[in-house]
Amino acid sequence: MTERAVPFHCPYCGDEDLRPHGDRHGEWECRSCLRAFSLKMLGLVRPQSSALGVPR
Repeated sequence: MTERAVPFHCPYCGDEDLRPHGDRHGEWECRSCLRAFSLKMLGLVRPQSSALGVPR
């Protein structure tokens, strides 16, 4: 993740008061609900042809 790839909302309470947490990249804490969590980019997925309306 780059510096600009940050979460905008807490996945638990939805608040926006997030700050970096810990020493590892991707760790965040929510100052509203006092939870700490981590995010990890798994990769990109290819859309299925049926989702695009293209017959198989």
